[in-house]
Amino acid sequence: MKNIYFTADSHFNHANIIHFCQRPFASASEMNEALIAKWNARVGQGDLVYHLGDFAWGDWDPILDRLNGDIILIRGGHDKKYEKKFAGRFLHIADLMDIVVEGYAIVLCHYCLRVWNKSHYDSWHLFGHSHGRLPALGKSLDVGVDGHEFAPWSWEEIKAYMVDRPHNENFLGLKKNANNLGDQ
Repeated sequence: MKNIYFTADSHFNHANIIHFCQRPFASASEMNEALIAKWNARVGQGDLVYHLGDFAWGDWDPILDRLNGDIILIRGGHDKKYEKKFAGRFLHIADLMDIVVEGYAIVLCHYCLRVWNKSHYDSWHLFGHSHGRLPALGKSLDVGVDGHEFAPWSWEEIKAYMVDRPHNENFLGLKKNANNLGDQ
């Protein structure tokens, strides 16, 4: 079985993000090298990575050529400018995606949502965009590199984090939850 990873806001080639987010790099090339090394230390060939937006600026090919795994891109604001040129390099590109992993319903979006599909049944929401500055509510999590030592989150890390999180604010409190939805 493929390993699954989640990440966001890598901003490869984006020199200004170093200042904006106080990243500990002297240049975009130093940042790129660190991000690629951390990605490849976790992600193997054939693994699946959901990148939740703001992947890179400029020429993506030299970055994509070096990253392990197959990537699904959830668009961020910066990706729209480049996505047509590099669309063939991703398994899929979307603005929002509903997935199920090991029976857990998860909504993926670059932007943090207050409510999302099945959130009232405690489904999960993974997002980026906030660069680790927005606290998680309920079963939501910013998977951006700024809040995770510049590396992708593994599925196991996500699952371990979410299990002990409080219910979503709009949780109905029913016996059914997003992992046991039945016919709703």
